[in-house]
This record gives sequence, structure tokens and C-alpha cells, in this order.
Amino acid sequence: MREITLSKAVNEAIAEEMRRDPTIFLMGEDVAEAGTPFKVLSGLVEEFGTERIVDTPISEPGFMGLAVGAAMTGSRPIVDLMFGDFIFLVMDQLCNQAAKTHYMSGGKLSVPLVLRTNLGATRRSAAQHSQSLHALVAHIPGLKVAMPSSAYEAKGLMKTAIRDENPVVIFEDKLMYNDKAPVPEEEYLIPFGEANILREGRDITLIGTSSMVQVCEKAADMLAEQGIEAEVIDPRTLVPLDEDSLINSVKKTSRAIVVDEGHQSYGITGEIASRLNEKAFYYLDAPVQRMGAMDVPVPFSPALEDITVPTPERVFEQALKSVKGELFHGA
Repeated sequence: MREITLSKAVNEAIAEEMRRDPTIFLMGEDVAEAGTPFKVLSGLVEEFGTERIVDTPISEPGFMGLAVGAAMTGSRPIVDLMFGDFIFLVMDQLCNQAAKTHYMSGGKLSVPLVLRTNLGATRRSAAQHSQSLHALVAHIPGLKVAMPSSAYEAKGLMKTAIRDENPVVIFEDKLMYNDKAPVPEEEYLIPFGEANILREGRDITLIGTSSMVQVCEKAADMLAEQGIEAEVIDPRTLVPLDEDSLINSVKKTSRAIVVDEGHQSYGITGEIASRLNEKAFYYLDAPVQRMGAMDVPVPFSPALEDITVPTPERVFEQALKSVKGELFHGA
């Protein structure tokens, strides 16, 4: 099977869907000739023209509002938000309009809209271009949230999102655009709400989102050297969440760590850990642990930035404590 970058996988998914469905168009800042700052969309304007690959003014609330209206009236827009940090600017259009229209219209209207954006620190982009804000939109009923962890996941989830009748937000880790993975040439879709068990184990469950899946896999390799078998799970989508796969894994291993790049307080790690504690409590031999980004604005300093997010070494150390029973002693 060929290997392509995550960037190429996203590009392919959008191009294939636009060829299939003429109601799909894409809009955002620098998406046409520039192909976005990360060059993810390069080449699309040459094939589809400026009527379907639309450069917008620097007015996120404006073009997000246009996309919501277009989705309600028969189109299937893809909105490219240059940085995930800019999601604050579109929260009314996304969370008050797109998310609630189907409910408030009694099911008569739908908003088949995809908002694709990014997350992730350690790119030296400072506090306003390095945040991971997926927990904000996962909190809003009516929105679906997908987080690809590889090129394979990125293509399959994007195609599913574009065909969904609901508004979907996809967060891609900006550090992973050049990462390669095997991707089939034939068409495939990845269903929402189905987690992927990347590695089976019996001693502890490591649940990672987006790039934290790779962090968990590396930690699992380190644990294997100690004779500890870690099960690694990628939820793929936060909304809907495949609770059953996560709970069944924890029932088997009796221990779990949830790893996410969003801030730890009031975030995704807390939500998933809480569900595991509620629904697998009597199977646990140790408290469910959670590891997220420090509750500080992302620093520009490389030395400081690198310690704000979970690393394989830290996940390994926490897992070791859990397996050895040291968590009960305040360690």
C-alpha cells in the first residue's frame, strides 16, 4: 500500500468528494492560490476554480455565517479555519446557529457543514496560535467532533464528515501534516463513533487523541521493555464517543490513562476519565489517570513549550506507577 502525508490525505478526500458532489465548496483565508499556510489544499483551485475554492476576507464570523446559510439552503460547505485558535471568533455561528438549527426547526432544517481546523503546541507559534480547543465544541450538543491521528484516519474521517447531515468539526494536528502513513488508493470511509484499537494489551489502557496517539504508542513500546502490556486506543471521534470500546478495554486491563493535548482542567481527559470511573468502577485496580497540557498559555520559549504537553516519557512514568500500585500512596 502506498504511503502519503496527512496533508495529502486531506487534500485527496476533499477533491474526491468535490468531484462526487457539485454542491460541495470550500471557503477560507488563503485557501485558493496559497493553498493555506500549511499547503494542505494546494492544487484544488486549479481543478475546481475560484467559484468552489473561495478565498475570503479576514472575517471569520462573516464567512462562517455565510457557510451556515449556504448549508441550510442546499450546499455542503467546507470551512477552512486557518488556526484552531480562531474558533473563538466563530462560536456564535457554530454553536448558536449551526448546532441548534436542526433541533429548533423540529428536524425540518439541517446544516451539513464541515469546519476543518487544527490544534497543537510545540510549533513555536506562541499563545495565540498553539491552542487545542476541541473540548469547547465537544461540549455543544448538535456538533460532531473528529480528531484524526494519522493520514489514514484523516482521509476516512474527512470523507465521512463531508457526507454527514450534521455540522462536523475536524481538528488536525498541525505538526502531523508531513507525517506519512499507509492509505489505500480505493475509496473508504471511517464511521464516526468507532474507536480504533491500535495495540492490544492486558495491563493498562492508554487512550490518546490526535497526536497523543503516537505519544501513547511510544510509551507502550517503553512499557513493553519492562514486561508491561499496554493497550492503545484512538477514539477517532469525541462526539460521538465509542464508550463501549473504552469501557471494555478498561474492564480487561483494570487501569487507564487518558492523554490529550488540550488543557487538563475541565477538558476531554476529565470527561473520558469520568465515564470510565462511572461505568467500569468495580473493575479498576487503580484510579483512572489523565494527562493533558498544563493550565497555562502556551509559551513561545521552546524550552518551556516542550514541557507543557504530555510526552512519551511522562506517560510511561505514570503508567509504571499505576501498574505498580504507587498511585495509592500519593506518588
